[in-house]
Amino acid sequence: MEKICYIIGPCGGRNIKVSACEGDLVIAADGGYGALSNYGISADIVIGDFDSLGYIPSGCKVIRHPERKDDTDSLLAIKYAWDLGYRIFVLLGCCGGQRPDHTVANISSLVWLSERDSIGYLVGEEYAYTVIKNGSIRFSKENTGDISVFSISKISRGVFENGLSYTLLDGELSFDYPMGVSNSFISNDAEVSVKEGTLLIYWQTDFNLLMKTVRSREIS
Repeated sequence: MEKICYIIGPCGGRNIKVSACEGDLVIAADGGYGALSNYGISADIVIGDFDSLGYIPSGCKVIRHPERKDDTDSLLAIKYAWDLGYRIFVLLGCCGGQRPDHTVANISSLVWLSERDSIGYLVGEEYAYTVIKNGSIRFSKENTGDISVFSISKISRGVFENGLSYTLLDGELSFDYPMGVSNSFISNDAEVSVKEGTLLIYWQTDFNLLMKTVRSREIS
């Protein structure tokens, strides 16, 4: 089983409890250190400039960065774990809240991972995002609710959406036309894939079901 890096941000977490397995890594990104109790977990390391947290934690491993920098704290955490060999990332408390620009930044970080043959999940309250490049993702029939698929590439070719309310077979999606919005699960095993391009996928899910999707997905 591929080991997972969990990155904890400062938002949400009231309905999520994390059970890390042996070999998994938990990183608190700056203000995420103050949100660890929401997830019932402790951090292996804390990374950031600590402008949000307001103090430097003690009693744990800390890597401090200057406030004036190019990378967000969550991307710093991603890069640190990626250099250690982690290729699956689950970002918790990193979307929503009062800084929607950071949600967009974290979606950009999912693309950063996809460009490096890695997988990232941005987890909100009862929903998640992931990005696939020239690949696929499968969903079990337990999934319910909405799913939307967007092209991040100017054009994504060879797009398939199977087992959903609306089927797409070897189609094209473009960045400037959101044709893939508001599809839905229909109690079938489902799959979204793309032959050439990069897709952003949003779907409704609870955390336990999300982790089944995470652990069943293979890195291509």
